Amino acid sequence: MQVGFEGGERGMTPDAWFALYTRHQHEKNVADLLTRKAFEVFLPLYEARHRWKDRVKQLSLPLFPSYVFVRGGMERQLQILTTPGVFWIVTVGDRVAPIPSEQIEAVRRMVENSLRVEPHPFLKCGDWVRVKAGPLEGVEGILVRMKSICRLVVSVDMLQQSVAVEVDASDVERAQRRDAGYTHVPVTPMAVEATVRRRVPLLGG
Repeated sequence: MQVGFEGGERGMTPDAWFALYTRHQHEKNVADLLTRKAFEVFLPLYEARHRWKDRVKQLSLPLFPSYVFVRGGMERQLQILTTPGVFWIVTVGDRVAPIPSEQIEAVRRMVENSLRVEPHPFLKCGDWVRVKAGPLEGVEGILVRMKSICRLVVSVDMLQQSVAVEVDASDVERAQRRDAGYTHVPVTPMAVEATVRRRVPLLGG
């Protein structure tokens, strides 16, 4: 089943989330432009301190560099792909690849509760837990212990990227991991750029 630029994909729920691969350091511009086009956009950010020779500056940086999430809108793919800074919609084969909504919701709750969130190396193993108290109650992820600090790691499997937030070990409990429901195919920037080179000529057709 092929995905047309304007027709969308049959069987795809209208409120599914998708990932857009963008030009480096253009994530905020892409999010702003798509919002102006009436797309529902999610760009999770975290606060980081960068030190230069003469000063220290607080920056808001993307948790997932070069990626912006958009909800639905696949019937308007051409409007997305022609947005300056957008390279491609992440796909598996020739199909646009939906991101599990529970992964997006977990990341959203992390950034919206003013918790200390930061990128984390991608993880697929470890103790799977559920937060049972506090602002992240119900969020599931991998528990990582580093000395006296515990972190909850939440992954977006399709992107092979993770984020982490500090949690109290007493606030989590073991949980049974639910299957994401799809076979993961790694998506790399080189693969995306190769796809762009193959597909971009179609935009002018």
